[in-house]
Amino acid sequence: MREVLLLCWRDTGHPQGGGSERYLEEVGAGLARRGIKVTLRTAGYPGAPREEIVDGVRISRGGGRLTVYPRALGAIVAGRLGFGPLAGLRPDAVIDTQNGIPFFSRAVAGAPVTVLVHHCHREQWPVAGRLMGRVGWWIESWLSPRVHRDSQYLTVSLPSADELTDLGVERDRIAVVRNGADAMPTAVEPGGGHTRTAEPRVCVLSRLVPHKQIEDALAAVAQLRRTIPALHLDVIGDGWWEHNLRERAVELGIADAVTFHGHVSEERKHELLAQSWVHVMPSRKEGWGLAVIEAAQHGVPTVGYRSSKGLTDSIIDGVTGLLVGGHSDEPGSDARAVPALTTAVESLLLDAELRADLGDKARLRAREFSWEQTAAGVHTVLAASATGRHVSGLIAGAEAGTVASAGPQAGPQGA
Repeated sequence: MREVLLLCWRDTGHPQGGGSERYLEEVGAGLARRGIKVTLRTAGYPGAPREEIVDGVRISRGGGRLTVYPRALGAIVAGRLGFGPLAGLRPDAVIDTQNGIPFFSRAVAGAPVTVLVHHCHREQWPVAGRLMGRVGWWIESWLSPRVHRDSQYLTVSLPSADELTDLGVERDRIAVVRNGADAMPTAVEPGGGHTRTAEPRVCVLSRLVPHKQIEDALAAVAQLRRTIPALHLDVIGDGWWEHNLRERAVELGIADAVTFHGHVSEERKHELLAQSWVHVMPSRKEGWGLAVIEAAQHGVPTVGYRSSKGLTDSIIDGVTGLLVGGHSDEPGSDARAVPALTTAVESLLLDAELRADLGDKARLRAREFSWEQTAAGVHTVLAASATGRHVSGLIAGAEAGTVASAGPQAGPQGA
């Protein structure tokens, strides 16, 4: 495999970039280290250069929230004809990232396309408005599976693979390569008893957007402050929903108990995680939940919703954290879910032995994940795709000693 094209609506430098963008860029960097020519085509945003090279990956930008899709397709066609920002493009494999809507690049790519889906967006489409939500969900749930009926699929967790099969994607075309995790910055001391704050402290590490449901964490803290008055919440991350969250904290009377840190450096992020007692992830939907593993690196267990799907893979309930709520497809935030979340957080805050046990096991599990292993796993998928084969099941990188079998009937490689 000589050249790979990656397509995504954003990159990590984008103001709204997050974990899914991080996954693709880490994979790209890993492929580049293997001597593969890697190009990432994505949207532009204020202050971003049209082209740059980051970690060996050539990033080409053009278009906005919706125009990124046709402009990328046009750039691919022009590039194959020898002109434009992607002049000379000759990929052996393509990753088409479907964040609700794919690029439908198989029409112009001239190479096998792997569709990357972190999770399905049924619960999130209503935020886009009634009409756009209906059209978007139709594209994601009906049109895309039919257009890509012969394509390889790639996702990041076993629950997300189940969601794809529910949409009609055959299991033997769905490969699962889980997220990796960075090593902690050398300047940061791993979390432990000596790094925890004296007063109870919980944290949320997330983009601040509606479907992350940070309001549920605020509601839990407001309730728990009645019996644990010293409790404090650290909100790590930024996003366009921050103003609403600040207003909600004031309404709940806990503005003095919440610190909105905004976007912070990697070092500061890990320092805050190391201080925390419990990590809360009340997201409506996650493909995996990278923040779960980052908190686990410091021995901090996570509490989240079972209905978010991906957290049922990144959190081993009762072992590395706690999951609450049922198995429905309904959003986690409702009159019944928030009290359950509150109770789970309280149980960990008040039970030091349980908190330490789950934290220790979470730390051990976090050591299983690395971006090199993720890149190696995706390389396995793309290499098979480039030769016309499909792979399926849970795939680990070659470095970990486990590689999925490849072929039309390849099955799951374990859980």
